[in-house]
Amino acid sequence: MNDLEKYFTENTDKSIHKWHHYFDVYDRHFSRYRDTDVHIVEFGVSEGGSLQMWKNYFGPKCKIYGVDINPYCKDLEEDRIKIFIGDQEDRDFLRTLAKEIPRIDILVDDGGHRMQQQINTFEELFPCIDENGVYLCEDLQTSYWNGWGGGGYKKWGTFIEYSKNFIDYINAWYSQTPKLSVSDFTRTASSLHYYCGMLVIEKGVVNKPYDSRTGEPKIVQFNPPRNRLKSIKNKLKNFFHIR
Repeated sequence: MNDLEKYFTENTDKSIHKWHHYFDVYDRHFSRYRDTDVHIVEFGVSEGGSLQMWKNYFGPKCKIYGVDINPYCKDLEEDRIKIFIGDQEDRDFLRTLAKEIPRIDILVDDGGHRMQQQINTFEELFPCIDENGVYLCEDLQTSYWNGWGGGGYKKWGTFIEYSKNFIDYINAWYSQTPKLSVSDFTRTASSLHYYCGMLVIEKGVVNKPYDSRTGEPKIVQFNPPRNRLKSIKNKLKNFFHIR
């Protein structure tokens, strides 16, 4: 049990609601920021319990910014915790928010969980995250739930389907079609991490990949017959249910 889960388990103060497998993910991607002057933005203040959890976890140098649509959340402000009130689906609000927060090292989207809220928040604020920062969107299960604007497997317009494009973008260096070209995302997203109900994007300065070879070749190269290649391809199709 890591320190975040321990805090959650022993919490008797402000309410926190989390899926239990999230704590290992948080610790895996956030632990390097402990005891630093990290700036963390969390959408979805609710009762304020998770803000207290971050404050305890990151230590006395951290600065925490909570964002919620409920104006009563403003009462939860305290030393090193500032609350912004607004709708995360509102792009103008998000742009204003980006100007008012001096730096974003970590962004946690635990807000309204609706499709356009998640998409707008990503599009407006991902570029504002520090070049070595972390973006985390949780509760992706709403992409499969009708009540949240999701619903249906591979439904167009869900955040899950939207985010699947990131896999192409991060590999755009190898594209041989103008439909997929190197973008700011390609140059700034060093890795994607999908977990059950969560997406984490680690940022970093990404340069064009290159390869090289060392050592002396000692094995005669072998090209399998074309019919064997076709057999392998069919097996892969069946395994991955490719149509």
